[in-house]
Amino acid sequence: MRKMERLSSIYLVGVFIVLYAPIFYLVYYSFNSAGTMYSFEGFTFDWYREVFCDTRLFIILLNTIVIALLSSAISTVIGVLGALAITRVKTKRFRNALLTLNNVMIVSPDVIIGASFLVLFTMIGINLGFGSVLISHIAFSVPIVVLMVLPNLEEMSPTLIDAAQDLGASRWDVLTRVVIPYISPGIFAGFFMALTYSLDDFAVTFFVTGGGFSTLSVEIYSLARRGISLTINALSTLIFLVTLLLVLGYYIISKQGAKPGKAGVRE
Repeated sequence: MRKMERLSSIYLVGVFIVLYAPIFYLVYYSFNSAGTMYSFEGFTFDWYREVFCDTRLFIILLNTIVIALLSSAISTVIGVLGALAITRVKTKRFRNALLTLNNVMIVSPDVIIGASFLVLFTMIGINLGFGSVLISHIAFSVPIVVLMVLPNLEEMSPTLIDAAQDLGASRWDVLTRVVIPYISPGIFAGFFMALTYSLDDFAVTFFVTGGGFSTLSVEIYSLARRGISLTINALSTLIFLVTLLLVLGYYIISKQGAKPGKAGVRE
């Protein structure tokens, strides 16, 4: 048994090394003063300074952050309302149909989603740019938020709502003082996941961006096509660090939401 556990541990370590070795390689050479990815000659922050000193790159960085924050906030509100609506559906067949439609958006290839939005925006006359990117990011983020919030709503005991109503609470009070605090771990987790997806998205954004508007993922792709530059490494490292922090935040919030004390509240 111990031998099998040791082999499993070695196997897992090997898998993680293979997965993260390219990222560590990229991060390592982002501090290379030589300006190439062939030999490391010295430690420097010049490539990170170039990211923030380059006005165009800095504007693109702000575009990415604004799009990610706005789309995540809006999709969180829409997703929470959608999850609440799904839990209110009494017909099991209709409810399963709604969940299937929600999941289709998640499992669909990003290329298909991006091309579909491109056709839609072209047909209805929406100019490609900030608005088209924001709408697209909201669209693929809402189903993620719904999936994060639904488990919290499903495990919530109806007696909590009944007790609040018996004490004279209005529907608004029940929503804001009972339901929302209870499902807050799912809300925050959905927000963080939507933010991560928005920051990392390339395929959908590539189709719907235009009019001089760009995001980091699209810019990194265009820079890579011109040739390898350590500015790409610095940009990619920043995105990786932000994504890592978001994932850690999601993990911490999920752990807090799973504490045993919450079960006592339901009782």
